[in-house]
Amino acid sequence: MSNSSVQYQQRLVTIVAPFFNESEGVELYFTHILPVVDALSGLSFEFVCVDDGSRDDTLARLQAFAQREPRVRVVELSRNFGKEAAPTAGIDRARGAA
Repeated sequence: MSNSSVQYQQRLVTIVAPFFNESEGVELYFTHILPVVDALSGLSFEFVCVDDGSRDDTLARLQAFAQREPRVRVVELSRNFGKEAAPTAGIDRARGAA
């Protein structure tokens, strides 16, 4: 691994967010969090959003947002696994150093 890729990884922060039947909250979440992270200098962010088996259109909304925002990745769980498993699934897919 080159020195420049090590530096990049040290500056990448992953934010993991589980979602369960949060259809109406998807846009609100990003409306509030993106301006905050965009104001921080010296760091890059990725967002790993885990759909924990939602029965509404949360997954579709997350996927639509991910198409517009390259920092967002979506993990789809096959069913509701709960508050411990969903964040763990996101952490497992995190690329950031923090």
